[in-house]
Amino acid sequence: MTAAVENNRARADGEPTDADVEDLLELGLRNRWYPILPSSMVAGKPVAVRRFGQKLVVWRDDKGAVHVQADRCPHRGAALSIGNHLGDRLRCIYHGVEVGPDGHIVSVPGLPGCRLEGRQAVPTYPSREARGAVFVWYGDALHAEPDVFCPPIELRDDGPYEAFLCHYEWKAPWRSVYDNNMDPMHGAFLHAVSYTMSEGSKVATFHTRNTQNGFIFEKVEQKNVNFDASEWCDTGVMFCRLGIPYPAMAGPGGNLGIIFIGTPIDRATMAGFSWRCRHVEGWQRDLWRFMYRMRLNAPSCAVLDQDRTVLEATEPDARRHEMLYNHDVGLVRMRRIMADAARSQLRALHAAGLSAASFGADRRRPRRSH
Repeated sequence: MTAAVENNRARADGEPTDADVEDLLELGLRNRWYPILPSSMVAGKPVAVRRFGQKLVVWRDDKGAVHVQADRCPHRGAALSIGNHLGDRLRCIYHGVEVGPDGHIVSVPGLPGCRLEGRQAVPTYPSREARGAVFVWYGDALHAEPDVFCPPIELRDDGPYEAFLCHYEWKAPWRSVYDNNMDPMHGAFLHAVSYTMSEGSKVATFHTRNTQNGFIFEKVEQKNVNFDASEWCDTGVMFCRLGIPYPAMAGPGGNLGIIFIGTPIDRATMAGFSWRCRHVEGWQRDLWRFMYRMRLNAPSCAVLDQDRTVLEATEPDARRHEMLYNHDVGLVRMRRIMADAARSQLRALHAAGLSAASFGADRRRPRRSH
């Protein structure tokens, strides 16, 4: 039986094909919270960003609350991000149509009482802010309402951690950067010139250990010497947690913790959010903030740039040609978790007669798949 026949039968049976799963994952696993840009970028004017293959507008109302919506006026599709900010709404500069923070058309000045007024017309994404980043709920048509926002403890404002956000955009698929973070062994090679990752063996065996929200992939013989373990977690926010040994001269707080979250811009480009974290409180927090800004930020950025160089030079279809071995067990397990979740989402959408292209942010009637 040919692959095409198998795919057609799978579609008829409602079972997603591998190609269907891959197509969904390339623009982000649904029903999760993702950071989309630093909070500091959202000030007085609306900001246009592309995430999940879509153009979004991000803006603050006159009370400081952040709103995230599709960047298109419901009238003729002009960009709301270049419109007028009226405090509690955006006004399109093309014909003056006013849109509220919940996506309703508030006013059509050119034709008062127009039938468009009051309609829910602009897809709107539930949003939260945490540790200097704006997060949005990227739901499918069956999950317009978000799950509880549950970021890692390092990103909670009331937690015992200090965290610095590093935001970057790379010409690499978003999942490739998760692969990079779930690959502890590359630290001993790619980052060998870094003073924080220049020690330890270049030979290792690994095992996995389950956690409440994921698993840890770690070296058996070596711990707290180099980049020796990666943790994958999914709490509704998908993130990797790393620990890099720091010498005493780097200040209080023990190992440097890294929380990484990647967000797709489109199929070939990603936005990365890496928080550098340490367990410090009181005067130690103030000391570490000073030391990080003065002495440690530049080395951290240099390590990130080494990753960027490799990932941007890697072909987007590199997965098709991989020859994996034991050091890749962690990233293979993470990939399987993502693929299984995507397949489950596609099954549920098919059973409800809905298209995978229907978004939870779009409160209008979703398109049917048949």
